[in-house]
Amino acid sequence: MDVREKLQVLADAAKYDASCASGGSDAKRAGKGLGSTQGMGICHSFTPDGRCVSLLKILLTNYCIFDCQYCVNRVSSDVRRARFTAEEVVWLTLEFYRRNYIEGLFLSSGIIQTPDYTMEQIVEVGRRLREEEGFRGYIHFKTIPGCDERLVAAAGRLADRLSVNIELPTPADLSQLAPEKKTSEITGAMEQIHDGVEEAKTERKVSRHAVPFAPAGQSTQMIVGATETPDRDILATASELYQRHQLRRVYYSAYSPIPHADERLPSIRPPLVREHRLYQADWLTRFYGFTVDELTTAEQPNLSLEIDPKLAWALRNRECFPVDVNRATKEMLLRVPGFGAKNVAKILASRRHRRLRVQDLKRLRVAWGRAKAFVVAADHTPAKLLDDKLLPQRVKPVQQLLLFEAADSAATGEL
Repeated sequence: MDVREKLQVLADAAKYDASCASGGSDAKRAGKGLGSTQGMGICHSFTPDGRCVSLLKILLTNYCIFDCQYCVNRVSSDVRRARFTAEEVVWLTLEFYRRNYIEGLFLSSGIIQTPDYTMEQIVEVGRRLREEEGFRGYIHFKTIPGCDERLVAAAGRLADRLSVNIELPTPADLSQLAPEKKTSEITGAMEQIHDGVEEAKTERKVSRHAVPFAPAGQSTQMIVGATETPDRDILATASELYQRHQLRRVYYSAYSPIPHADERLPSIRPPLVREHRLYQADWLTRFYGFTVDELTTAEQPNLSLEIDPKLAWALRNRECFPVDVNRATKEMLLRVPGFGAKNVAKILASRRHRRLRVQDLKRLRVAWGRAKAFVVAADHTPAKLLDDKLLPQRVKPVQQLLLFEAADSAATGEL
C-alpha cells in the first residue's frame, strides 16, 4: 500500500475524532523554521474574521489491540487497515504545509502492541518535525492512556495541545462497552497533563526561555447516545473534568452506528440536535453561571430537544422574570434568553450613561424576539407575556430545528 492509499484509509478513520482544536496557543518556539501557531486553526473551522483554516487530521494506524464495541477500528471489525511510519507522517505534514493545504497536524492512533509502543511512535513524529525539520506550526497529539509518564512529558514538550479521550460518560458505560480501558488510567493521564501545564506556567514566570508544555491545554471527547446515560450524568462528568483538570474543551460526539455492531448498541444514531443541546448546556455552565442541577432535574434528566437549555430554564423559573435591563445584575442578565455574554457586557457599559430603551437593545444586537417577554426596559414592560401558555412556541427559534431535522433526514437517507 503506497502513501496515497494509506492517507485515504487513515484520514477517513480519523473523522470520528472530534476533540481537536488549536485555539489558545501562542507559544513562541526558539529558532528559525516552518510554520506558526498564531491565528492558526483546525480543519473545517473558521477564525473570527471568517477565514477557513485547516489541519492534517490522520491516524498513525487504525490497527488496534482493543475491542471497544462502539469503535469502527476495534480489533474485531472487518475494516481496511493501514499504518503510517513516523517518516511518512512527517513527509506528509511538510508537503501539505508547503502546498498551503494545512496549517498544522492532528495525530491520533489505534493502539498497536502496547500503549508505550504506540505513544513512542507519536512522540517520534513530533521529535522529527520539531527538532529535525524545524516545524513551528500547530501540533495536536492524542495521548494514549496507560503509557509511560515520560512519554506524556515528551509529547507535551513537542505539541501545542494534548487530548485524552474519556470515551464514554461514566465508568459503568466504559466497563460495559470497553472493559479493556480503565477510567483511572484516562483521568490519570489527564492529571499528568494538567500538572505539566501548570508547572510550565510557573517556570515561564521565572524565565521566558522555559520550554512550553502543551500551551493550548488539553481537551477530551465523549460519545453520547451509545448507552442510555442521560444528559444530566453526561454534563456532570464534563463539569468534573473541567474543574479537576482545567480542560479547554469537552467534545460531544453523537454515536454513529457501525457495521456488525454489538447488540447492546443502538441501531440508529441519536438526533443531531441532542449533541447541539449538550454543547449549549456546556457553554452555559462554563460562561453563564449555570449549574448542571439547574439545566436538568432528577425528573427531567435529559435536555429538551425542542428548545435550548437557557430558554427551558427560564420557562421553568418564570418567577425570576422580568428583569430590568437598567438595574439587574450581570449574573441575572446572563440568564435572559436572547442575551449573549457580549450583549450583557455592552448593556452594562451602555446603561452607565443612559436608561436603555428597546431600540437601544436592538442596536446592541440582542435577540429581541426571544428576550422581550423576560425583560423590562425604559419604554417596555412585558405585561402578562410571562403568563402566556403559548410563550414557548412564541419565543422558540424555528430555523435551527429545521436545519437539524434536515441533517437527520440526510443522515438516514430520507431526503
